[in-house]
Amino acid sequence: MANYTKFWKVWLRLNLLTKDVDNDYTAEVSTMKNSLRNEDIAQRIVDEGSEIKYDTLLSIINQHDRIIREAVADGYSVLTKTCQYTPRVAGTWIGSSAKFDPEKHKVTLDITLSSEMRESLSHVGVEVLEVKDSGARIGLVTDTVTGLPDGTITPGDDIRIDGEKIRIAGDGAGIGVFFIDADGKEYPVTRRLTTNDPKCLLARVPSDLTDGQYTLRIVTRFSNTTTLLKEPRTIEYERLLTVGNGGGGSDRPEIE
Repeated sequence: MANYTKFWKVWLRLNLLTKDVDNDYTAEVSTMKNSLRNEDIAQRIVDEGSEIKYDTLLSIINQHDRIIREAVADGYSVLTKTCQYTPRVAGTWIGSSAKFDPEKHKVTLDITLSSEMRESLSHVGVEVLEVKDSGARIGLVTDTVTGLPDGTITPGDDIRIDGEKIRIAGDGAGIGVFFIDADGKEYPVTRRLTTNDPKCLLARVPSDLTDGQYTLRIVTRFSNTTTLLKEPRTIEYERLLTVGNGGGGSDRPEIE
């Protein structure tokens, strides 16, 4: 019998990718509210009794990350106690003399869990909470260029947004699809939506988005009736979307 010492709490959501099956669910991990960053990791090391000062620890952790970024950029495979980074170029090559084309090929990374991480996860159990409210929500975002739902998006190209009650309806400057950067600046989708249905949108990512992470926000007055909502409803995707290297030093990798 498994020796579980940690537990992930999960919500069940209807599977949007199997529309013909009514009783098919996927699990959504109820993660902690805030993502841990290097600053938090350094503080945890201090809290464990390290004699190294916080500022020194943070500098070392940041240096560790930088060296990994530089190494994979040089073509190295890097193995740490958490995972292995393996360089890969995605895309198809037509003919043996084909050249690299950034429009067709993508420089990326594969991540493989280390043996230490696999051992740690073997002690994690799962506690199912209940079926999560199927009200207005964004369930999945897919980059139509790469076909990946991993959170990466391509400026100037479309993303597919699957969800519930996400159709854009109503007039006004505040209605529509928006990308919000880390400073709170809004980048609206100005091109007419290719698809605008209650469960699916096809939206063109603004071409002026720079490398970084963005919150996807939908503001709509859509309701299930012929009467629009009196006040706009704001729906945000729970996962940050990433352009380029996310403002950091490495591309967002794919996890295998």
